[in-house]
Amino acid sequence: MRRVKPVLVWFRLDLRLSDHAPLWEAAREGGPVIPVYVWSPEEEAPWSPGGASRWWLHHSLTALDASLRAAGSRLIIRRGRVVKALADLVRETGAVTVYAHRRVEPAARQLEEEVVRAMSERGVKVRLWADSNLVDPDRVKTQSGEPFQVFTAFWRRCLALSDPPRPLPAPDRVPGPAVWPRGLSCERLELLPKPDWAAGLRATWRPGETAAGERLKRFLKDGWREYATRRDQPAEEGTSRLSPHLHFGEITPRQVWHAVREWAEGQGWNASRWRESAFLRELFWREFAGYLLWHFPHAVERPLRPEWERFPWREDAAGLRAWQRGRTGYPIVDAGMRELWHTGWMHNRVRMIVASFLVKDLRISWLEGARWFWDTLVDADLASNTMGWQWSAGCGVDAAPYFRVFHPVLQGQKFDPDGAYVRRWCPELARVPPEWIHRPFEAPPLLLEAAGVRLGRDYPEPVVSHAAARQAALAAWQSLRAGRSQGAA
Repeated sequence: MRRVKPVLVWFRLDLRLSDHAPLWEAAREGGPVIPVYVWSPEEEAPWSPGGASRWWLHHSLTALDASLRAAGSRLIIRRGRVVKALADLVRETGAVTVYAHRRVEPAARQLEEEVVRAMSERGVKVRLWADSNLVDPDRVKTQSGEPFQVFTAFWRRCLALSDPPRPLPAPDRVPGPAVWPRGLSCERLELLPKPDWAAGLRATWRPGETAAGERLKRFLKDGWREYATRRDQPAEEGTSRLSPHLHFGEITPRQVWHAVREWAEGQGWNASRWRESAFLRELFWREFAGYLLWHFPHAVERPLRPEWERFPWREDAAGLRAWQRGRTGYPIVDAGMRELWHTGWMHNRVRMIVASFLVKDLRISWLEGARWFWDTLVDADLASNTMGWQWSAGCGVDAAPYFRVFHPVLQGQKFDPDGAYVRRWCPELARVPPEWIHRPFEAPPLLLEAAGVRLGRDYPEPVVSHAAARQAALAAWQSLRAGRSQGAA
């Protein structure tokens, strides 16, 4: 009988066994399969994983290794340059093929090209799958053959396509080699923070494929039906919180899609109702972000609207630090930034509010916000993070116009009317009545005294006047428009 050569399955942001085409195909072929993960943060710089992402990665890799061992395999971890690590494993195992999922990030795509070239020189075939997303970004274009730059048009085009294929099951068994190559333990990667600041992350999250599936089931049972009405209320758990699991590939978008379909059809929903539901629309916003990064890789460092290269952003170290630490004097902003610091996550509505405050009230560059989120979010996805910040700043495609400036007090009153979210994350304001909770700087002094709050001591004074900051931001935007008009003339 013909002996099947070993296959290296190169794990990246696809830390799961189910719906994993490279692993499924390698296991189906029947020969030895060597699952490998290479820790090479230098090759992803300047967007190598931040502190919160490294914490998650440690636990996700640990969970993946446990799942592989249950299937008769194990995860081989190496560190250093990816090409060298894979070449070493090819030499040690006799593998003649490398299977992996394709990624959309610019540094990851460049790395794929290097791997394909280096392996080809060694007679090793590399096969990359493009099914980590609902749609292949190369196959969805406008009628003129250009990339979509408006979400609604992109979404409608995707809905016109056939449903994504059903997810693949996890292999019952992953055959291993007779002799395993050496590998590192997760601990040797030193991903966990020292000193340990991750207590809030541990209390909030459980990384891994099993936890991802359980979270999805819980959301479909308890939160899906009311998602459209509850998703903007930060005090409630009205969202799925699947974003970190999706980012690390512990669950796939098509697994989510088909789980929603199965649940909705079980409830008697027709196809148009569930396919155009608010939740799946948000899933496609994630797809759109990856799609844009695929077609416009420069967006991680530069605005998608070129004229924004000239925008007069301010240098304000004190303001940036106040924003990062949740000390701006605007409770809804501070609550969001403190939730982020403690849990590695922030409610999406609040993300928009705090982003607007940074780029419009403080007029600090969106890149500063993107970098801070990158380091502190457990779901720090480069595509979603980049496009979210460019949307807030008004410099991306299909972005919120710059003149739309969120009023932090009105946003708090609208989406956290009784102040429950603020009281949780800004406990020094817990006794302030609801009518003043989002504007303590306007509250009567005797009322604040009775609530145990002295502005400037217990809770900060506002770092800026929103009204004055709004006018300055609009003036800066008008100067940009004037410069564009003169240039066009």
